[in-house]
Amino acid sequence: MNWDDTAPSTADDIAADAATGAADRLVGADADGEDTAVEAALRPKDLEEFVGQERVREQLDLVLRAARARGATADHVLLSGAPGLGKTTLSMIIAAEMGAPIRITSGPAIQHAGDLAAILSSLQEGEVLFLDEIHRMSRPAEEMLYMAMEDFRVDVIVGKGPGATAIPLELPPFTLVGATTRAGLLPPPLRDRFGFTGHMEFYAPVELERVIHRSAGLLDVHIEADGAAEIAGRSRGTPRIANRLLRRVRDYAQVKADGVITREIASQALGVYEVDERGLDRLDRAVLTALLKLFGGGPVGLSTLAVAVGEERETVEEVAEPFLVREGLLARTPRGRIATPAAWAHLGLVPPQQQSGGTGQQGLFGG
Repeated sequence: MNWDDTAPSTADDIAADAATGAADRLVGADADGEDTAVEAALRPKDLEEFVGQERVREQLDLVLRAARARGATADHVLLSGAPGLGKTTLSMIIAAEMGAPIRITSGPAIQHAGDLAAILSSLQEGEVLFLDEIHRMSRPAEEMLYMAMEDFRVDVIVGKGPGATAIPLELPPFTLVGATTRAGLLPPPLRDRFGFTGHMEFYAPVELERVIHRSAGLLDVHIEADGAAEIAGRSRGTPRIANRLLRRVRDYAQVKADGVITREIASQALGVYEVDERGLDRLDRAVLTALLKLFGGGPVGLSTLAVAVGEERETVEEVAEPFLVREGLLARTPRGRIATPAAWAHLGLVPPQQQSGGTGQQGLFGG
């Protein structure tokens, strides 16, 4: 066995360890308490106001308009994509567009079929049930959801053993909106019961500039176009991160400047918070620096790299690496992690082969 590549026991262990490592990251895509409070005020209220995700927005608009014209509830909707891209916001917009109330819960909160039955039995006709992280729901509850989505009925088991009986419980028509960051973990029977599936893409810098200008207006912040562009370029394609960076830059502008956010002010503020021009923070740069300076660009095993950085293996794998891979700065290979030429260039370092004037080929012992 290769001890350097031993995996944790469960996906929940990985998620918990990664969340611990990402808790204090300014560029983390998961929402914290402050984000939740501020996002409630910044969320768009309808599809016209929603920025980005043009294809998903257009398709969803057709689904909702057709449902309203028929006087029926909308089809069940599955939204997938990375955290912070607007899945929760779209679920609230779906409820608003249909003129229906919304009930919000999450997969980890539903550990027993009885938990789901209690929620479903209390729904009103046409109500929207938003189930976040649906892939983390327990298997018994998941199987109950099949019948509820398809036939608007659940069977409640009363008693135990041979004397147990199933009592059918009719449900009012409702719309389930499921959100997941890992669509591949959803079993096909559940995925197939959604009438509409939308995948949320990362935002282009131009779209993030629109998000930032809109949020700045709601927060009563004076921001210039070049300032918004500077923040957008460091926001990792994620509106949640863009809004968080905007608030930190606003604080800096109020204390250190005249309150107006320009490109220079934004750059200085994000420099204080250690977010560089590509959106990398301290952890990202620590991983790259260790990979380049200590291991010559790799390949190196994940556990060895994590020890060199002083972080947990899961934190490096689940928190830092996805963005570094997406940016083309790091690659995962069967032999281990390796740095790309872009990583050397970003940190202003010269690859060993170029330093020695070699051919770029490594010998048996890395010479």
